[in-house]
Amino acid sequence: MAQVTSISHSMSSGDLIAELASLAPRLGGNESVWPGLTVYRFTEPLKPQWEEIQSMSLGIVAQGRKAVVVDGERLIYDSFNYLVLTDRLNFTAEIVEATVRRPFLSLVLQIDPSTVRKIASEMVERTTVLFPDEMPGIAERGRSAFVSNLDADMMSAVMRFLAAIRTPGDRRVLAPMCVDELVYRILQREQHNRLLDLAARETAASPISQVLAYVSGHLDETLSVTELAGRANLSASAFSRLFREVTGRSPYQFIKEMRLDRARDLLVAGHHGVAQVSRMVGYSSASHFITEFRNRFGVTPGEWADPSVTATGLNRGRAVIR
Repeated sequence: MAQVTSISHSMSSGDLIAELASLAPRLGGNESVWPGLTVYRFTEPLKPQWEEIQSMSLGIVAQGRKAVVVDGERLIYDSFNYLVLTDRLNFTAEIVEATVRRPFLSLVLQIDPSTVRKIASEMVERTTVLFPDEMPGIAERGRSAFVSNLDADMMSAVMRFLAAIRTPGDRRVLAPMCVDELVYRILQREQHNRLLDLAARETAASPISQVLAYVSGHLDETLSVTELAGRANLSASAFSRLFREVTGRSPYQFIKEMRLDRARDLLVAGHHGVAQVSRMVGYSSASHFITEFRNRFGVTPGEWADPSVTATGLNRGRAVIR
């Protein structure tokens, strides 16, 4: 069995090397058509340099070796494992192994916090019902970075994601599901740490969880901070402060992102026009909806819903993961 796993990993590693080589024609960082994905190529080792991420990030090396120092801890990873950085961080990164013949090839995928919250909350709901006293990763709470084994399941999920971003249709429909799977597999392992812990505590005890459930079912309505604070039995200021602690966003920003994410899903389903979708997610002005959709996803709602949209169109006005 070990031999089969090794052969499978070797074949997948070769595929990953070829895929990243094609995505990184230039030395240094190469931006992708997928927001938050950067592919790196280096042909010689590099001394430690300061870097920064704004959200949970996944780092995978296809060839070569890299080291990061986070909170004084030095972590080394290569083609047999992957790195997870869990939140907004400043850290140093060093390319340890790279040559012209065997260039260093890696990807870094920054993941939208709303995706992490969604997957973690769904996992917590199942975990707390099925086996609340057996949650893995409890001893790891509070850590900001992890290196884990790049097993066949994780490698397959990565390859599916890279395949999905090649064409506009797959990128629009399949790639988000691939990212969900990557987050699920990360959280499924020892990476539960404070992300899963936060989701568990929020789901079990925080009044914010009830508000979020209400918001999800009433996105087509006007939602004010005063009304939502009343549902949580808090003052507006206390509610806003707790909401930001739990979600990392202000109520206004979070609800806007939830509305736009819902609109994206409705457009993919293809049953409604842009104007109707804008009303279904609470926008009274279709032009305002189009502007905010483009600011978040880098394309207009019409372009997102149109399978013939080009890769150039998707790349225009690249969405920023904050």
